[in-house]
Amino acid sequence: MNAALRRVLIATTGISLALSMAACGKAGGDKKDAAASGDGKSIGLLLPENASSTRYESFDRPFIEAKVAALCADCKVLYNNAEASAAKQKQQFDTLLAQGVKVIILDPYNAKSTQGWVQEAAAKGVKVVSYDRLATGPVAAYVSFDNEKVGELQGQALVDALGSRASDANVVMINGDEADPNAADFKTGAHKILDTKVKKIVYEQSGQWDATVAGQKIGAAVTELGKNGFQAVYSANDGMAGAIITQLQGAGVKVPVGGQDAGLDAIQRIVNGDQAFTIYKAYRPLADSAAELAVDLLKGKDVKTVATATVDSATDKGIPAKFLDAKVVTKANIASTVVADGLYKVSDICTADYAAACAAAGLK
Repeated sequence: MNAALRRVLIATTGISLALSMAACGKAGGDKKDAAASGDGKSIGLLLPENASSTRYESFDRPFIEAKVAALCADCKVLYNNAEASAAKQKQQFDTLLAQGVKVIILDPYNAKSTQGWVQEAAAKGVKVVSYDRLATGPVAAYVSFDNEKVGELQGQALVDALGSRASDANVVMINGDEADPNAADFKTGAHKILDTKVKKIVYEQSGQWDATVAGQKIGAAVTELGKNGFQAVYSANDGMAGAIITQLQGAGVKVPVGGQDAGLDAIQRIVNGDQAFTIYKAYRPLADSAAELAVDLLKGKDVKTVATATVDSATDKGIPAKFLDAKVVTKANIASTVVADGLYKVSDICTADYAAACAAAGLK
């Protein structure tokens, strides 16, 4: 073989090898793109709904994403919202498993249905951080508020709103969805207070975390009891409270109504005197704790540095947990709670429709 021919063959072989390596690299890249979360740097985030409460899209999601980014610059959050469908959330969970994520932050829409999901994840080495609601199954950690204590705060705030009339007051209770373990805790806590400090619970139904259903239930209560048949309404959250208040106003009934979640519209109703109180659960500490737990699990660290307590679920015992404290918000302390914490600006609350009420409440 002469020198010229040898140079041609070497050059051809080099080009072929380069093309082959490039093709392999592209194939690997396509595979990585198809399962981007399989790189060990992605965290799944599944939130339950976005209709009855605005908190998940407005606060929980952005706060979790921001904290994960701060703790792990090359980590990515893969987010989905179940839109109030347990079946949809199951599909979203399965997709995350198929994508190869190693950690999932799960706020279950129906906590009773998750046992099999979480067991499957655990079998694949995927850790689940249960967020706000305690999922069934072997979750790696749980972060929430002391939900029975939240119910106690709601009950006491309603008693305080009634004042000297409390001991003679009949109360209507519109509870949350019975499939939600938090709703059961809120109900238990509220009953601890109301059963001993008001005259009687005269009507009690589940509003299913649905404003329309809650409105229907309070309408039925007015029909059954009459306009003067009750002196206060316990509503498990603000979304239902808004519908309840609208129905009561339409019926010409004015009684204290409380809620939960510190939604902006609820704060405005409180300023306006339409809603007695809400429960403020600071979302940033909750979200930050969930992000810390998720990143620690991703990095193989001990979650007990964050989750210093334990909790038992319906299926598992001794789950590492972190609990945060909630606060009652009334017209008197809006400035020192949701405004002071930066949840809302006064300008957010005091729009033109509420300017006079804000001035009267000293919000400026």
